[in-house]
Amino acid sequence: MLTPLDVRRLDINAKWLGVDTSLLMENAGKSVADYVKSKYPNVRKIVVVCGLGNNGGDGFVAARHLASLGYDVAVVLVGDRRLIRTEIAKKNWEILEQMNFSVKLAEVKSESDLSVLEKELEKADVVVDAILGVGIKGAARGLAAKAIEKINSLKKKYKIVAVDVPSGLDVYKGEAEGPVVYADATVTFHDTKKGLEKYGGEIVVASIGIPPEADKYVGPGDFVLIPKVLKRDPWSHKGHFGKVMIVGGSKFFSGAPALAALAALRTGADLAVVYAPLSTAQVVKSFSPNIIAVPLQGEFILPEHVDYILSESEKFDTVAVGPGLSTNGESLKACYSIVSKLAKEKTVVVDADGLKALAKYGIPEGKIVLTPHAGEFYMLFGEKPSLSIVERGKLVQKHAAEKNTVILLKGHVDVISDGSRVKYNTTGNPGMTVGGTGDVLTGILAELTTLTNDLFQAACCAAFISGLAGDLTYKEKGYELVATDVIEKIPEALSTIREFLAK
Repeated sequence: MLTPLDVRRLDINAKWLGVDTSLLMENAGKSVADYVKSKYPNVRKIVVVCGLGNNGGDGFVAARHLASLGYDVAVVLVGDRRLIRTEIAKKNWEILEQMNFSVKLAEVKSESDLSVLEKELEKADVVVDAILGVGIKGAARGLAAKAIEKINSLKKKYKIVAVDVPSGLDVYKGEAEGPVVYADATVTFHDTKKGLEKYGGEIVVASIGIPPEADKYVGPGDFVLIPKVLKRDPWSHKGHFGKVMIVGGSKFFSGAPALAALAALRTGADLAVVYAPLSTAQVVKSFSPNIIAVPLQGEFILPEHVDYILSESEKFDTVAVGPGLSTNGESLKACYSIVSKLAKEKTVVVDADGLKALAKYGIPEGKIVLTPHAGEFYMLFGEKPSLSIVERGKLVQKHAAEKNTVILLKGHVDVISDGSRVKYNTTGNPGMTVGGTGDVLTGILAELTTLTNDLFQAACCAAFISGLAGDLTYKEKGYELVATDVIEKIPEALSTIREFLAK
């Protein structure tokens, strides 16, 4: 069952894969015409009532195909043709304008024009409802509501076939808060939608050519599920877009926590603060004036730092643990203590040496996202991931379910699962084998988990952004890229996603 956001996500991801939205509209309209032909082969008059959006565009296509099948077709547009909202719907309307012999066109621009609709309905054997689609929230209003009431008032005269959903149905809620078309049948696309069982009559699920990969692979469409990535309220202030705490670093590694912090900031975090041993914190500060580094006494993160870190974590939305931590035994013990206590209340992203701590002491319960590569995955779970993407997916899903956690297995194709859902990410390139890119992913992911409660979706989108930034870097630097290059391309990656969604 698809939500309205799922519908949009799949449409956008299909477009990312090369399937233009116009093809989906063509297939949708034809599937409606095919159903009418199979169900009502001997009727004569069909009236297609269309709105100004893409649901109306599906209706325009259906009308063209019904005319080609020999039916007497009239199309009534609820609204002014000059206000048709999308280019592909407008194009299909313009095609109908050339079909002078086979399709009659009429417009209902105001309530005074409703008599035009009533006149056509009086002659109908079948009415195709294409006024409103899955995008409406709340009650149908204005002319659309009046047209719905008019269709229902004459229902005894004809059969009604709804396009995707009956007009007036709020698919978000599965209810109609105002007038809704009571259809005899609904030809719905790709999968069922909430509320169809109440208002849709006979439900026919039609495939319109969306590739299965649009659901299996992460794409720009997935970002509609994390809207705060895409748009900011003008009255936003510090804290609305995430405060990230990064716990890591040691006398051996100072760059890793700095990279994670910078990546979080470039992804949109309002604040990224590194808690690290004293000497590491001083180096981290030198990376950028944008990073705040809080020094901890000593050369490693130790058990005596745990209580302070836990108290400080209350200031943050998400905590990333592990970058540059080292394999010092006391550091691993401290890391496990931090993760096990924090994850009960707060999202924790665990990477790098943090994964070694969990491999040694166990994976605790809580809101945890693990980001291992294949070697770390083997260390955590005792099973080596196959090179087969399908087998990798099964393996990651199995262990995510057993541990009730989200796993992002990094690789040529990333595999993400929360135990029930599995997705694959194909952005990225072999240049990203360079050290530090994993820390970049950690920072991106930590920031995204501040913007949504769906940790699986955050992990999917983080993998996509990280890989896309890497691909943009590769175009300029080739395989000789470094982690800081990738960080600088994160804003361009996000702009690319936003621009694609706006097309």
